[in-house]
Amino acid sequence: MFVVLVGCSNEPTAKDRMNEYVSKWNKENFSSMYAQLSNDAKKSVSKKTFVDRYNNIYEQVGTTNLKVTVGKQSEKDSDNKKTQHIPYKVTMDTKAGKVSFNGRATLVNEKSNDHEDWKINWNPSFIFSQLKKGQTIQVLTTDAVRGNILDRNGNALAITESVPEIGIVPGQLGKGKDKVLDQTAKKLDMSRDEIDKQLSASWVTDDSFVPIKKVKPDQMDLVKKLTSQKGISKRDVDSRFYPYGEAAAHVTGYIRPITAEDLKKPENKNYSSTDSIGVAGLENVYENQLRGQTGWTILVRETKTVIAKKDVKNGKDVKTTIDINLQKKIYNQLKGDSGASVALNPKTGEALALVSSPSYDPNGFVFGWNDKTWKKLNDDPNRPFSAKFNKIYAPGSTIKPITAAIGLENGSITVDGKKKISGKEWQKDKSWGNYSVTRVSSRLSEVDLNNALITSDNIYFAQTALDTGANKFIQGLKQFGFAEKVPFEFPTQESSISNDGKIDSDILLADSGYGQGQIEMSPLHLAVSYTPLINNGNLVKPKLIKDDETTPSFWHRQVMSQSEADAITKGLKGVIESPNGSAHDPVVKGITVAGKTGTAELKKSKEDKKGTENGWFVGFDYKNQNLLISMMIQDVKDRHGSHYVAGKAKPLFKK
Repeated sequence: MFVVLVGCSNEPTAKDRMNEYVSKWNKENFSSMYAQLSNDAKKSVSKKTFVDRYNNIYEQVGTTNLKVTVGKQSEKDSDNKKTQHIPYKVTMDTKAGKVSFNGRATLVNEKSNDHEDWKINWNPSFIFSQLKKGQTIQVLTTDAVRGNILDRNGNALAITESVPEIGIVPGQLGKGKDKVLDQTAKKLDMSRDEIDKQLSASWVTDDSFVPIKKVKPDQMDLVKKLTSQKGISKRDVDSRFYPYGEAAAHVTGYIRPITAEDLKKPENKNYSSTDSIGVAGLENVYENQLRGQTGWTILVRETKTVIAKKDVKNGKDVKTTIDINLQKKIYNQLKGDSGASVALNPKTGEALALVSSPSYDPNGFVFGWNDKTWKKLNDDPNRPFSAKFNKIYAPGSTIKPITAAIGLENGSITVDGKKKISGKEWQKDKSWGNYSVTRVSSRLSEVDLNNALITSDNIYFAQTALDTGANKFIQGLKQFGFAEKVPFEFPTQESSISNDGKIDSDILLADSGYGQGQIEMSPLHLAVSYTPLINNGNLVKPKLIKDDETTPSFWHRQVMSQSEADAITKGLKGVIESPNGSAHDPVVKGITVAGKTGTAELKKSKEDKKGTENGWFVGFDYKNQNLLISMMIQDVKDRHGSHYVAGKAKPLFKK
């Protein structure tokens, strides 16, 4: 009798079987769960249907953080040898929010092959408490309206608005079907095969409106011509639109339909396969704010009983500091060249323009590309899809005002001190071998800071860097924000001091002093580095998002004194206003601009005759102090170098 009692006590209880079932449920091991169902439950649902239903519903509602717990069973119920009831609780996160419900499982003791065991009398309420036999789950979405991207004056750079969508009603095409379709394809810049493919979809009937292509809202004449044909119709749909196209493309970026690869990323768990996502520019940087939150409703289709609901939240606008009129002017100046330009209000740090050329029309990602345009853009070696204003390049002689500020701060030069320099070439000593620093003109033999800036004397600034010393020179560069993340809303590459962050030779130090070492800066950072000249020596913090704050924030304070700033500014005025200045030509009357040109030679060695040159100009209005522009144009070697760039930038300061 003792042996029999012990054997009986080891038989799994109903509670034991329920715990096992819940453990599998939490792991979403639906196949193993099915094995624990009662005979009656298995008659009502096949294993495949059971497993598929759980998988499909959980995937459809976006189930995460599933947690099922077993409640306390009553003592009286646990004594029943045939049927027992055990409470359970289910919680999960879904696209429509948290779902939580209580249930009561019925377990029956069934005999099979001379063996008794407790089985689960499953029914659909285990999935959701509101769900009954024969009923299904429906998930409804309400799309959020995407926020707009605006310039400082409220002009829309990116907007969601109603646009015409051209469609075809097959049964209305008539006898001239082929001619109409050919003309439609041509006018929409599509192939006939593309249209035929859409018309041959299985759902299409003679009365169907078959959407073919969305048309930009500024192409209403095209819409009128298309819809004048038999069988061609249009409807209005909401769509993203970029009114300024290429001119603001690298600021706005673009949205596109989300891909299967995107959906695999954890951060995109709340997206569906029909959503669009920002993948470049501010559309990407401010995706969460612009996108808003989709509204979700989970309900029982047959009874309309709501299981969970999350209200839609429309996206919020992003208002930038960009002045679209200035943005367009600068883009038109750069059009046809490969380069970049940044315009700031140097007193506030507000970015007024961020331009990169060549560019692309972001509307192509919304309204479609033709094969020829897409191939041309992708094959362009100047990479039109990539912004240049936030990438780093050798700054050439535009680094010289920074070298001057570092030298003045460290006492290696003074405002009025003169360096005796003879000839066009100079080297520190014979240890440099065949290497020497070359300047443009040997006209001056005694060079002070003012003349050094006006004539852009390489030797003067090479000697200044050497006299400052590598450690202090590097520290000075760091005061200007080198080797540091630029505190700007648009991701910008850090400016670098050298390939490895060190300056471990006199030649590299000398070259760095006049912009031909390994120093690299972004056009944005270069523009910011000139702001201490009109901010009492403080390096302003750049900003792209418009707010009500009128007091500027500073990235680094007192990188130079006011007197040092005045001395450097005097030289930069001469760069443009003196006949000997490197940016005097071409002359633009009526402007009050101080600035600096620069030419960065990109060659493998000093003897390399095939290297290219990037031209630079940085200038600011020293009278009104409301505009500072940096501009870089690539491959200017045979186009008068930096004079070509100055000729593009200086007219932008005219009223």
